[in-house]
Amino acid sequence: MTRLLRNVLLFLLLMLALLWLLAEHLSWQPSPRESVAVACQGPGQPLQPGQTLSVMSWNVQYLAGKRYVFWYDQGRGSDTRPTREDLAFNLDEVARVIRAEQPDIVLLQELDKDAKASDYQDQLALLRERLADLYPCAVQTDEWKAGFVPDRHIAGSVGRTLATLSRYPIAKAERLQLPNTASNALARLLESQPALLVSYLPLADGGRLAVLNTRLSPYRPGSDLQRRQVAHVSKVLDRLETQGTPWLIGGDFNLLPLGQYRRLPPAQRGNYPADSDLHLLWDKYPMIPSNAEASGAERDAWLTHFPNDPAVSGPDRTLDYLLHSPRLQRLEARVLQADTLQISDHLPITARLVLPKAR
Repeated sequence: MTRLLRNVLLFLLLMLALLWLLAEHLSWQPSPRESVAVACQGPGQPLQPGQTLSVMSWNVQYLAGKRYVFWYDQGRGSDTRPTREDLAFNLDEVARVIRAEQPDIVLLQELDKDAKASDYQDQLALLRERLADLYPCAVQTDEWKAGFVPDRHIAGSVGRTLATLSRYPIAKAERLQLPNTASNALARLLESQPALLVSYLPLADGGRLAVLNTRLSPYRPGSDLQRRQVAHVSKVLDRLETQGTPWLIGGDFNLLPLGQYRRLPPAQRGNYPADSDLHLLWDKYPMIPSNAEASGAERDAWLTHFPNDPAVSGPDRTLDYLLHSPRLQRLEARVLQADTLQISDHLPITARLVLPKAR
């Protein structure tokens, strides 16, 4: 009996070792800083100091649409993937909205590439086919990548990315790793590894504009992960500001503005800290929407998130923002709500900014 038990234990240890080696083989471990390939069609004309620049940021929820309550949603649904028909429809809808607005720069979050749940599509490539005349330049980086995720809801590959489209040339781009909890091979399979996608657009006077794109981790009670991520973003922006490099950043920050926490139903508040760590950014830099806009009398116009939750009938919170160097001047901004409610669980936010004049 003792010998049998010993053999069983040895077998289990061997299987665990093999599973760990498999996880190491399948998992992705990016470097803290990596170069990102830039895809540009033709040289193009650089940005001019003092010109007006329009930008859009949009978490497109891997083109899944709003007909589902997914297993990871606040509504705790059972859906695991959208249909091919919905993927195709929402691809066309995202392209329609972007083409109607025609911003100079588009910051997209949650685009899929080679993921089982979205039929192994390269969603950036599909979008570029529809928008090639508007955006000759594009960059993309991974934030979650694995050949196989051993979760019953996934049981296959994942490929979640950030992507930036630009009407103007991009000289270079890089991926900056943000703090995360993926400290071992299994965690790297099961969790995303958020990052900053930084694109550098040359200016005609020899300078450059830094355009940053990101999606922060959701809040976890008892964890300081979001705070560490926001602090890391703040350091990057501080460095650009010190260098005299004008910058703008957009994305899904998964954090509320001042005043919105108490406006949420008590059942929804557990998804966010009572004191938003976004103050590490808004204390220093202009934010769109500002706290006054997002929590003032016209706050409904600045709501950007429509949860996949049967208890929520429309957008009810702000999670998506644009921030910029004080050297850029804001002309106008808005959230596109009129015909975007059924495309994603986030709404696009847009702004027109004026670049600094030549020194």
